[in-house]
Amino acid sequence: MKTPGAIPASNSVSARHEGPARLIVNLAALAGNYCTLQNLSPAAETGAVVKADAYGLDAGHITRTLAHAGCRTFFTATPAEGAAVRAALNGTEARIFVLNGYWPHSARLYREAGLTPVINALDELAAFSAGGGGACGLHIDTGLNRLGLSETDAASLLPGEGLLANCQLALVMSHLACADEPGREMNARQRARFIAVSARFGDVTRSLANTGGVLLGPDYHFDLTRPGIGLYGVNPATEAPEPFTPVLHVDAPLLQVRSVKDGETVGYGARWQADGQRTIAIAGIGYADGLMRSARQGGYARLGEAAVPIVGAVSMDLTALDVTGHEALAAETARVQFYGADLGPVAGAAGTIGYELLTRLGGRLERRYEGGV
Repeated sequence: MKTPGAIPASNSVSARHEGPARLIVNLAALAGNYCTLQNLSPAAETGAVVKADAYGLDAGHITRTLAHAGCRTFFTATPAEGAAVRAALNGTEARIFVLNGYWPHSARLYREAGLTPVINALDELAAFSAGGGGACGLHIDTGLNRLGLSETDAASLLPGEGLLANCQLALVMSHLACADEPGREMNARQRARFIAVSARFGDVTRSLANTGGVLLGPDYHFDLTRPGIGLYGVNPATEAPEPFTPVLHVDAPLLQVRSVKDGETVGYGARWQADGQRTIAIAGIGYADGLMRSARQGGYARLGEAAVPIVGAVSMDLTALDVTGHEALAAETARVQFYGADLGPVAGAAGTIGYELLTRLGGRLERRYEGGV
């Protein structure tokens, strides 16, 4: 006799899942997060970091939404990204800074797209000056030891003289190494170094704070902030979305629901074993779509409000979820949601950060944008 509520050994729900996995972006939430960041740093201008195709969410949609919300300063990593942002702005007046510096072979692109390089080394500054100079920013390394002029090299420069003779300084900036850890002394040390070295350049726009820096408080805001991840709904300090609103989620189809007996395994390598009879749903999303294989280590999705854990190894196109106790909901909805407000915790379970999950979102995900102007 069939037990009420039991399911067959396998049951296809693909006829009801309404298409492949899709990335859904809430542009109204994006604009709201921009306003939140403005309100957190009212004495400073709030810019926006839109590098890496706006963290994988499409720089065109993101830039236009932010410009409508009032943003007039954008940051990209490369000149090609900057040119794409300029095209997306469609005539809206804005500054676009290229964080990875001046690339002489792209000199024409900087000029035609109206891009401002952020200079990271003296030889780079020399090349920029030799090419005609113009508006530029200076990045001073204060302890991150990634890009940037050393404090000694910065101290060798004087506005309007030497290597800066052909340059109009539009920005002096540095980048915090530990802004996501408010209690670290490194933050105060970098701030002090930045104040000391930037004073050399007089009345020029200063910028130190990324999203974490904004949350550190007014001492770190200076003239211009450069939030990135907070715009997209992630608090880098706590892995919680507050004070930001989640901007995206991935909505994936359930292709099959199957019953797995006690002791049976799921997925490549047979690394997950059922501890009793379990109901497993197979979602049509995998690492080719940006869901990291390591997400099986504590990662989960949402079936309605219920958190359903990832079980077994994530495959290229498929991911198994334990939906035991939620069989009716799985059959009714035939879809499951990843990320959203859970982006930070899922990233932590995968041993990474929300930034990486966003920028890994696969190109075959159908994009849907909601709440735009």
